[in-house]
Amino acid sequence: MQIAAIGFRVHSGWAAAVVVCGPVDAPALVDRKKFQLVKTFSYTFRQPYHTAEKMPLHDAIKFIRRVQSVARQLTVASLRSLQKEIAQGDFKIARAALLLASGRPLPELEKILVSHALIHTADGELFRQALRTACTHCKLPVEGIREKELFATAAKGLGRSPAALQRQIAIFGKSLGPPWTQDEKFAALAAWLSLTR
Repeated sequence: MQIAAIGFRVHSGWAAAVVVCGPVDAPALVDRKKFQLVKTFSYTFRQPYHTAEKMPLHDAIKFIRRVQSVARQLTVASLRSLQKEIAQGDFKIARAALLLASGRPLPELEKILVSHALIHTADGELFRQALRTACTHCKLPVEGIREKELFATAAKGLGRSPAALQRQIAIFGKSLGPPWTQDEKFAALAAWLSLTR
């Protein structure tokens, strides 16, 4: 069985997931998926803190908890399904990498809901936390990598220039065909870097 790593890049209500296997000096793309992290793909659920902003605090707390619970359930189910699918091809996902935003800690809900910038941060963090929880549940060590530092961190960890990494990531997409979006490229690079850990 070949060892693989998975990388995630989160958006509002969904995440790009890309699986890469080694060897580290000549990695290969195994699979890519779009994990849906909300049952109803609407603004209400994809941006839960924006929705909660318009609610009384008690209702906002209940709503956020419900969205968190559903996101965790969906993420665990998607990750387990992908693990089973990958195993049929004789691959085992052994590590995960999750791209992070600024990493600034969030205050309590009341303070989040009065700051538009914090609302955006909280929406993203809710879905990133669901992925962290799913990885833990599926016994995958997960590493957080700040997205702004991804290419610099990968260049150092993989011993290649950022330009060389960009070329290699572009080539990855050809094996699965279009579309090969920036979300998938970044998730693939995070997964590749995770293979070195």
